[in-house]
This record gives sequence, structure tokens and C-alpha cells, in this order.
Amino acid sequence: MNTDSLIQNMIRAAKLDVDFFSEVEHDESKNSEALMVVIIAAIASALGNGVGGIFSNGVIGGLIGAIFGLVMVVVGYYLWSYLTYFIGVKLFGGEAEPGEVLRTFGYAYSPQVLSILAFIPCVGWLAAFAGGIWSLVAGIVAIREAMDFDTSKAILTALIAWVVIMLLLMFLGAVLGIGAMGAGAMLGR
Repeated sequence: MNTDSLIQNMIRAAKLDVDFFSEVEHDESKNSEALMVVIIAAIASALGNGVGGIFSNGVIGGLIGAIFGLVMVVVGYYLWSYLTYFIGVKLFGGEAEPGEVLRTFGYAYSPQVLSILAFIPCVGWLAAFAGGIWSLVAGIVAIREAMDFDTSKAILTALIAWVVIMLLLMFLGAVLGIGAMGAGAMLGR
């Protein structure tokens, strides 16, 4: 994999280059590179969360933050991609294959490299938040190009997928929270 090409493609994606997303949609040779973008974003998140966690919660807290950040970015990529694919095709009549959505979404993660700055006190969270919003906008462009429909359908697809993901995360949080409370009660803590 050509590093210069990868960086240039990430920059094009971050610039919301519609032609680039259209090219990626049709280029199956970009599968591994798109996944590499997600992994780079995941590593940036892990480093930002890990260093921040070390400052606020010690080494163990930092390590847990790093692992959590890494896993959540990669899991989020697959969950977001397949859910978006399903919603876009089934609800809005989009025309796409799962691979097209995975490729375009992978590049849409490019701005999330800003999450490496999350450890900076007072402003780091702003950089990570800005990268997340920027990535969301890139995701809408990716949806529009992958599904071959208009921007309003892309926004609705992204919004519905986001709501479903948030509800799922709230449910998992409640289940894990109740499980943790039960384990704490059993251990007398």
C-alpha cells in the first residue's frame, strides 16, 4: 500500500471531494485502504483517549481508555456501515452493495484522526468533537455517492442510523450498568 497515496486520499475525503467518493464507490481495489483509514482513525482515538486517561485516571485508566477507543471506532465503522446500507436500500431505495458503503464510509473516517488531540486539557475534546462532526458530514457525502440518491435522503439515512445506534448504545449501557451493579452487590462493593 502506497503511504503517499493513502494520505492524499484521506485529504481528498476530508475535503469532501465528491468525485473522490464516487471513484471509491466503484473501485474494489480500495477495500483494504478504506479499512486502513478506519484503523488509523482508531489508533488516533486510542492514543488520544489513552494519554488523556493516563492524566486523569492513571495508567490502567489510560490503557482501558485506549482499548475502548480503538474497539469502538472499528465496531462503530462496521455497525454504522451495515445499518446505513440496510436503511438506505430498504427505506429510501438506494442502489448499493455493502462493499460500496464500506469503502466510502472508511474514507469518511479520515477527519477522525483529530481525536489524537483529545488528551489536551480543556480543548482536546473540541478537536475530537470537530473531527467527529466533520466525519459525519463526510459520511453523508459517502452515503449519497454510495447509494446514488440525493442529499436529503442521505441526511435522513444518516439520522435514522444515528438514532438506532444511540438507542442500541443506551440499551447496552443499561444492561451493562445493571450487570455491573449486580456484580458489585454480589462482591459486597
